[in-house]
Amino acid sequence: MNIVVLKMGGSVLAKLPDSFYKMVVNLKEQNICQPIIVHGGGPEINHALKQLNVKTEFIDGLRVTTKEVLDVAEMVMSGSINKKIVGKLQKEGGTAIGMSGVDCSLLQTIPIDSECSLGFVGQVEKVNSFWLQLIIENGGIPVISPIGVDISGQRNNINGDMAAAAVAQALKGKLVLISDIPGVMEEISGKKIVHEQLTEEEIEAKIASGIIYGGMIPKVRSALKGLSGGVKESVILNGLDPEDLKKFMEGKQAGTKVIQNKEVQHV
Repeated sequence: MNIVVLKMGGSVLAKLPDSFYKMVVNLKEQNICQPIIVHGGGPEINHALKQLNVKTEFIDGLRVTTKEVLDVAEMVMSGSINKKIVGKLQKEGGTAIGMSGVDCSLLQTIPIDSECSLGFVGQVEKVNSFWLQLIIENGGIPVISPIGVDISGQRNNINGDMAAAAVAQALKGKLVLISDIPGVMEEISGKKIVHEQLTEEEIEAKIASGIIYGGMIPKVRSALKGLSGGVKESVILNGLDPEDLKKFMEGKQAGTKVIQNKEVQHV
């Protein structure tokens, strides 16, 4: 089974056309791939936090999550955003099932840093893939909100890109990070170009020089981590052009492919 984990960030969700969801449903119906969606919700969480006068901050693209912030993040992501995506897929003829990483202990977490400087932020230690397989075998498209749970029952916020990489890793699938831009871009000699592929070495150099910054940092690092853990392929694609997803699934050039150094092929 050709499993593809599609990570849709909060900033791109509001812009995705209905044709994107139609493409996802079509790819499944034509047995080209089995999609699993992991989503974020940054802008909507920020809006809700502002309305509720709850302060928030970021460190290296990761949200510092207090108990108050966690409650709001869960309400927004596992509630309204998750069900909007489910509704859009079903409008296009798909069968989607929304769940969070808390349900069935789907995403089991440990703290992302030993000092807990980021608060209730976890990294995925284990994916309970049995439940995902059950949904898939019965014709469904899982839609996952990246709130996880630890062995004590404590809920943790998980960076969506990291959660998606963990799911792709557990199911030995492909990882597609959906963006609102064509890939990792850089201005060279006054002209913006899209990198067709980037190695770990190139990525770290571009992070150090500030070319890759903010929310793109966890994206590229999650793509790399997934590859080292068994993900078949990692790519950053433009969701505003659904044909890019189809091209990638057909093995054609689309977006920015993230590769391990040893995979580089010189023509």
